[in-house]
Amino acid sequence: MVPISSVLKLADESATARLAEQIAARARRGDVIALAGPLGSGKTTFARAFIRARGAGAEEVPSPTFTLVEVYAFAAGPTVWHFDLFRLRKPEEALELGIEDAFAEAVSLIEWPDRLGPLLPAEHLRIDLAPGGSSEARVATLAAGPSWAPRLAGLGDG
Repeated sequence: MVPISSVLKLADESATARLAEQIAARARRGDVIALAGPLGSGKTTFARAFIRARGAGAEEVPSPTFTLVEVYAFAAGPTVWHFDLFRLRKPEEALELGIEDAFAEAVSLIEWPDRLGPLLPAEHLRIDLAPGGSSEARVATLAAGPSWAPRLAGLGDG
């Protein structure tokens, strides 16, 4: 992957949600979006806003911390699979969750993507979230392969 990267400063949770909405509008079947960062950095907040943006906006979006995966089917567009891989001990355990099907047929949001090791597709959008200058602020560092380049244009505007 030849990364295309950018750093966005997100002032608060609303800014994180706006970024998620922008990326949701650009995502397509087969996309893998890897959400990385320490506990409490906003990965689940991002995922919830992304899923609501793809749906009707009122979906209940529980964290898949205990179920490991939640699947969301919408009237229009591909299904979204939301994975939380924090509890995986080895990458192969993700195969039991149907992750290969998600990669082929859906949009995959993956919290703790490093737990996938070599199973993480080379072509993906990685979003590293880190604390910013205040308790609600975040810094999002995006790195992506070439298929994302035209879709990331204008990201963070508005």
